[in-house]
Amino acid sequence: MDANIKCIAIDDEPLALDIITTFCNRIGGVDLLTYSDSVEGLEAIRDMRPDLVFLDIEMEQINGLMIASQLPDDTCFIFTTAYLNYALEGFNLDAVDYLHKPFSFSRFQLAFSKAMRRIGAAGKGSVQGSITVKQEYNNVTIPLADIIYVEAMEGYSKIFRVTGECTVTRMILKNIGTMLPSESFVRIHRSFIVARNKIKSFTRQCVNMTNGTTLPVGRLYADNLG
Repeated sequence: MDANIKCIAIDDEPLALDIITTFCNRIGGVDLLTYSDSVEGLEAIRDMRPDLVFLDIEMEQINGLMIASQLPDDTCFIFTTAYLNYALEGFNLDAVDYLHKPFSFSRFQLAFSKAMRRIGAAGKGSVQGSITVKQEYNNVTIPLADIIYVEAMEGYSKIFRVTGECTVTRMILKNIGTMLPSESFVRIHRSFIVARNKIKSFTRQCVNMTNGTTLPVGRLYADNLG
């Protein structure tokens, strides 16, 4: 299967790294590496070229502002810090967001959602590109990397997303399926299309997704998962 969104978190406080790990696990579809040593973290960024970096600012050896200034052009970042006085410098470096410790899961999820939109706009991540669907009277652009699964309802479809949002559109599942690349998405049931890289485990009867949802596998679609 394809890789998930690649993330690195650098913070000299182990508890802060534990919180970021817990929140990323709740979101699902995230491959996260954590570093309490800022030098090791910067080396990992250069080697791995992650999609997203979570950065503390005040650290020994190399601070977060210095690391941010050395990130690859296609890596976005979010500051996670207890100090508000760096906010202006952070945004001048083009930070996606600035999380002031201690932050809640809902605030973390909002920042992650912003990062997903930027990653999708840049065409970067495990699944490149995006789709645009109509929600009520608005056109909504959704990065492919943000889609966990799509569910058919009577006369419309629901798109469940990594960011926690659920986009409801009048498009039917069949039409949405034609917009999704077959190498990255698979139909498992007459009512469900799922992202291959958001599958945690599966049998011929059901699929467990990275967000904790279990979906049925239709008899006619079981071979699609092979």
